[in-house]
Amino acid sequence: MIYAALHQQGGPTNTAIEPSIPKEFIPIYQAAEKEYGVPWQLLAAHHRVETKFSKMDPMISPVGAEGPLQFMPCTFVGWSHPSCSGLGKGNIPEKDKVNPAVIKKYGGYGVDANGDGKADPFDVEDAIFSAAAYLRAHGAADGQLNKAIYSYNHSEKYVEEVLHYFYAYTANK
Repeated sequence: MIYAALHQQGGPTNTAIEPSIPKEFIPIYQAAEKEYGVPWQLLAAHHRVETKFSKMDPMISPVGAEGPLQFMPCTFVGWSHPSCSGLGKGNIPEKDKVNPAVIKKYGGYGVDANGDGKADPFDVEDAIFSAAAYLRAHGAADGQLNKAIYSYNHSEKYVEEVLHYFYAYTANK
């Protein structure tokens, strides 16, 4: 199994001090894993690092990343949107940010996971499934965790932090 092999490569030695994953999110992570093949503990690790399990207030970063999994609007809606450049904040109308047809048109990663007709980066289910879609597209479902995590946030420190929680969560499952 991929988790065991990855854990043997390294990870935290003291996992007892890691905060537990809020139980209400686990079924969502597991459903996203089933749909996209991305380990649910990796989704939990991203959620922990990005917003401390949705406890960050407000859930908008200084550079414009939005929601529980901190998507830049252009990544969520799609970089081919005419307003997307630079860091990816774009100038996307709010109604378009959550429109699955617009997201499909521009090649974004936004997913309507709960079937309400919107792919909302602020909705925890949509955000988790969108993160799973993104991470799968960048190799996480094939075991390329470092590559996928680095694609999500271009920082080696970020990769180390996400992997730290991933290893802790897989050790404690």
